Amino acid sequence: MSDRLAVLPQYLLPKQALTHFAGFVASRERGWLTTAIIRRFVAKYRVNMDEALDSDISAYLTFNDFFTRALKPGARPLARAALVCPVDGAISQFGAIKKDQIFQAKGHHYSTTALVGGDAALAAHYDGGSFATIYLSPRDYHRIHMPCDGRLTRMIYVPGELFSVNPVTARGVPGLFARNERVVCVFESARGPFVLVLVGATIVGSMATVWHGVVNPPRGKAVREWRYPAAGQPEVVLKQGEEMGRFLLGSTVVLLFPTGLLRFNPQWAPGGAVRLGEVMADYATGPG
Repeated sequence: MSDRLAVLPQYLLPKQALTHFAGFVASRERGWLTTAIIRRFVAKYRVNMDEALDSDISAYLTFNDFFTRALKPGARPLARAALVCPVDGAISQFGAIKKDQIFQAKGHHYSTTALVGGDAALAAHYDGGSFATIYLSPRDYHRIHMPCDGRLTRMIYVPGELFSVNPVTARGVPGLFARNERVVCVFESARGPFVLVLVGATIVGSMATVWHGVVNPPRGKAVREWRYPAAGQPEVVLKQGEEMGRFLLGSTVVLLFPTGLLRFNPQWAPGGAVRLGEVMADYATGPG
């Protein structure tokens, strides 16, 4: 079966309704039923609970509490690198951004401008730069951390579809990551600006950041934007490796970096597993 044929049912499914229902169920305390669901999930996806700060499945009052579980201190040591991997997951693609186009999968590219919500001036900063797309599967740790030190300047909520973001869907749905709902976070670093995009998906109940809390819901039809620092509020400054956000159910992150001598980890390859804190990239010269 072709990838496009395999994803055809997703065009027909009531994805918004399914996502709303999943979010409702995952946020409710159901006692023994919640524990049973979590236990089944752990067994099916072979989740390593030994890494969790609280490895007792019955201690989680809701499925969301379990899904966004913290790790034990030291479970993900940070490599000495200019940029470390911000999540556990699998590499979808990485490489150069060429003429406002990002490679999605064989036969598919999508627009950087579309990804960031239609802001051509913002997208222009990354033309000729680099991108990395990382998929978080259900078994993965679902908090997102900083690849380097950064100061938040903007957050943009972009409404959109809620297709799955698994590898089959990435091969079968054109422009997937610029079609799905997403939260675009823009930072300044010692090396200039970078963007970290949280991409929503089917049954992703919500996306949250440490400075804002839950961004969605509400789900609207208009792009929403926040500028930082907000009036009367301190700057949002995060260190490399600090948590910046989380998914309530799994999805994908896309990172954008401007033109520069960025060298990705030579061991990286599409489809390869990655872990939070490992070397993502370094620069050919200068600090880092």
